[in-house]
Amino acid sequence: MTFDAPVDALRLDDAAASRDTHYNFAYLDESTKRMLRRALLKAVAIPGYQVPFASREMPLPYGWGTGGIQVTAAIVGTEDVLKVIDQGSDDTTNAVNIRRFFSRVAGIATTDRTAAATIIQTRHRIPEAPLREGQVMVFQVPKPEPLRWLEPSERETRTMHALGEYGPMYTKLYEDIARYGHIATSYDYPVIVNDRYMMSPSPIPKFDNPKLNACPALMLFGAGREKRVYAVPPYTSVRSLDFDDHPFTVEQWPHHCAICGAADSYLDEIVVDDKGGRQFVCSDSEYCAERVAALGIHDARLEGRHP
Repeated sequence: MTFDAPVDALRLDDAAASRDTHYNFAYLDESTKRMLRRALLKAVAIPGYQVPFASREMPLPYGWGTGGIQVTAAIVGTEDVLKVIDQGSDDTTNAVNIRRFFSRVAGIATTDRTAAATIIQTRHRIPEAPLREGQVMVFQVPKPEPLRWLEPSERETRTMHALGEYGPMYTKLYEDIARYGHIATSYDYPVIVNDRYMMSPSPIPKFDNPKLNACPALMLFGAGREKRVYAVPPYTSVRSLDFDDHPFTVEQWPHHCAICGAADSYLDEIVVDDKGGRQFVCSDSEYCAERVAALGIHDARLEGRHP
């Protein structure tokens, strides 16, 4: 893959690490990569459709991103630059270890700058920085079937997708309105892709759902335990389910980020002391650090993340 942005003007981590030649490039064998690429091509050709694939054993347990790692391994090239985030942060254990894994088995450069990355692997967030053409978002997906909580039978859910029979999901949303006065689903909010298939956007907050619609980047979703991949091609229509009298809305907070003061980003509530004191801070660590640098704010919690 290629990316024509001025990457040299952006901060990357230390240059591409030397690859450990005891492993295949990007860990997976070439026949497995070809199998995955065929599945991904079908997924791109049929937006939102879940394509089965033969998931492989990876050097971490199911539930820690095995599907996303396999997708990244199938598409990564020697010139790619990888960014990995977990719940919006570059510094969590999962994100750091996946980044180190690909540095070791592929020898590629890594970064914590969205603009510098050609591949962004994520768990449960979409970056606040706008994505561009030529970038690929790889989502780690625990439950790819949006109808699973309503219909436990795989055979029945496949039939419902084939017939476009999504009435039970609308009924579930209506029951939320009847009980709470609004749609209570706050994450993994179901969407319709290309006016055809219902899709789980992975457990991203519904705050991020609008970023999926007509996004210039390619979106790839991998579920290792469930052995499914699906995709949203660039500039594809992605519509969150709603009703005419209860339109889709995203979360709003009366708070600002306690570190950078942002009021337009997704905020995490954190406990800051033994007395139960709480603060709201940006979920996206890169976005927060860049605002701090631009505003000249000093905060020890962000030291070492960005120059």
